[in-house]
Amino acid sequence: MAKNIKTLLSHAGRNHAEHGIVNPAVYHASTVTFADVAALEKATANPFDGVYYGRHGTPTVFAFEEAVAALDGGYERAVATSSGLAAITITLLSYLKQGDELLMVDSVYGPTRGFCDTVLADMGVTTHYYDPDIGAGISALIKPNTRLIFMESPGSLTFEVQDVPAIVEAAKAHGVVTAIDNTWATPLFYRPIEQGVDIVIHAATKYLVGHADAMLGVICCADKGGFTQVKKTAVRLGNCPGPDSCYLGLRGLRTLSARLEQHQQHALQVANWLQQRSEVAEVWYPALPSSRGHELWQRDFDGASGLLGVLLKTTDAEALAAMLNGFEYFGLGYSWGGYESLALPTLGGVQRQVTGVPASQTLRLHIGLEAPEDLIADLNAGFERLNGVVQ
Repeated sequence: MAKNIKTLLSHAGRNHAEHGIVNPAVYHASTVTFADVAALEKATANPFDGVYYGRHGTPTVFAFEEAVAALDGGYERAVATSSGLAAITITLLSYLKQGDELLMVDSVYGPTRGFCDTVLADMGVTTHYYDPDIGAGISALIKPNTRLIFMESPGSLTFEVQDVPAIVEAAKAHGVVTAIDNTWATPLFYRPIEQGVDIVIHAATKYLVGHADAMLGVICCADKGGFTQVKKTAVRLGNCPGPDSCYLGLRGLRTLSARLEQHQQHALQVANWLQQRSEVAEVWYPALPSSRGHELWQRDFDGASGLLGVLLKTTDAEALAAMLNGFEYFGLGYSWGGYESLALPTLGGVQRQVTGVPASQTLRLHIGLEAPEDLIADLNAGFERLNGVVQ
């Protein structure tokens, strides 16, 4: 396989194409028939190898799984899931049982926290939230019943960058499994398995699909043992990503490099402009030299995506609504990673147990593929509306 990841983006997973067709076909399947009893029994004995039953996967699903696995540099197959959250919950359920403890980063994606505080809590699993800036200090939190350390870098909404190698070193010293949500950076800009992480999770709904038109997740494991453990859990839970969604994931991979380069360039331009605004207290974007975690980002990452946070000086909800309600190009909505720009107010959405959160209003912006000057003009008009209410 090619060494350059940009070449891999164009070629990985294409071994499932047939008849000279460039892209693997979309297989819609439930039942799979076999030539004879011996073939059926062989497939039953090895349900994760080859086509066995539609819920276990089809060549379309396998092509996507193999492509992402090649990009992440892990085991030869990944585990595709019906959503990013499904990828997270399947991973957690694969390793945790009653009496276990989970070390969860405090800046984690909100629905992940919700799962920990409800489903895992009801199962008898204790979740201990740790400061994203803890680094090697996480050793002091590891107990005999600690089974998994979960990271997300940068963190949701507040964009802290974690010292992943230091955490992994501590985890390995205690025999603890590590997992990370790598949705923000994608395999193009960060490959945690190269730093010793055991499991890498992507909400493929975001940048991997890239067009805001499919729900999809994927779990990449460093070795076959991890893959088998996660795959068994996924099958037992009835996980079944649709073939059309996996096809859209493959389609998105082919243009990921071109899209992310544009997202990064546009986001840097907008972030630098935002830093100059009197209404802005802080811009949370790791690629900015002034942003917290920049040194770690510079050490570990090959680039930055289009998602960033903005801490405003005002706490006036009416003023913020006036700003957001009049946007021409920024849509108001959840998710991100598509070609379009989005804005989302996050006051009340930021949950923390051990780290402080500024009381001021915060925004999450996804900078899309529109011309940066048009996005800046849209934001400028929004600040004018905000100031009209504040004054």
